[in-house]
Amino acid sequence: MALNPSGAISLAGPSAGQSIAVELGVSATATISLNDVNVRTLAQVPSGVIVMPTDFYGKSSFTPTQKALFGFGLAASTYYSITNLVSNTGVVSADTPGVGTARTEISAAGYGGDKAIFAYGGIPGNPGTTITNLVSNTGVVASDTPGVGNAKASLAAAGYGGDKAIFGYGLLGGAPFGTVISTTNLVSNTGVVSANTPGVGTARQALAAATYGGNNDKAIFGFGFARTNITNLVSNTGVVASDTPGVGSARYSLAAAGYGGDKAIFGYGFIGPNPTGQTSITNLVSNTGAVVSNTPGVGQVRFILAAAGYGGDKAIFGYGCRQTPNNTINLSMTNLVSNIGVVSADTPGVGTIRQGLAAAGYSTT
Repeated sequence: MALNPSGAISLAGPSAGQSIAVELGVSATATISLNDVNVRTLAQVPSGVIVMPTDFYGKSSFTPTQKALFGFGLAASTYYSITNLVSNTGVVSADTPGVGTARTEISAAGYGGDKAIFAYGGIPGNPGTTITNLVSNTGVVASDTPGVGNAKASLAAAGYGGDKAIFGYGLLGGAPFGTVISTTNLVSNTGVVSANTPGVGTARQALAAATYGGNNDKAIFGFGFARTNITNLVSNTGVVASDTPGVGSARYSLAAAGYGGDKAIFGYGFIGPNPTGQTSITNLVSNTGAVVSNTPGVGQVRFILAAAGYGGDKAIFGYGCRQTPNNTINLSMTNLVSNIGVVSADTPGVGTIRQGLAAAGYSTT
């Protein structure tokens, strides 16, 4: 969140947008002074007189994440739990040995301001799980945490509220006769996953989601199977809105990420018909959640890939697969996205080629 751009500002109190204590993440009843270091940092006045309330108008304690990681996935019937870290300049590292249950069609999001969470996904013999794996602010993946909510896969996730996350939609029971859902599960700023929230909007799978808005306080779910381009906005309190009519090519098995500090991008995916319907088109999302029509694609057409923000205001698409008339080719290539939403040409892949993985941002340093 951020402090209000006008009106009353108070040192303490429970009102978001008005209370400096709330903005700093301290107790609304804690002892707090204008001369405290964190208060001066928020006001951007390191010394001298602080003018109340004007020095605090519009100020935010939010620090965007700087690094990212890709994790889990599937290739040639092998399930993986390996991860690949992404530096704050977009450089992808070699494989880090996997932690937790290897699975595919998983999803991930940032939470807590500097951490991430992988959750759900399918494993051999079980098309849906509820397992979660937390990621520290140094990119270390924790062992499995027992799941909450429906066992599912082929869902999407994004951060919201500046420090929380939401998982939503997906498939119960696996293809081809599973049940698509629209339920969501909120994640607290300490990484605790909540029970199911009744679904809003069209139930679907193989969609994507991303954070957008000032201080990364809102999210958007979009596209999905069967081929659609509808979107659902998520408020800064985690409330999912009803369907917004679609913009751009209807498709599924795409990826999405935030960029530019307050915008998002959907990219790649499968349009059909099989096996020639892969694409590299992108759709930008404004800081009000409005989706823009197609931007011509850059890089290798592919689907079942992942994306995340990095560097505070940029994004990266990576991995996935492409189909030919005779086989499926798994990939590890990446495409960087600038802070104005321009997608770069293919960067040679690093790490194990795979599809059905997920990605999220972490770390503020």
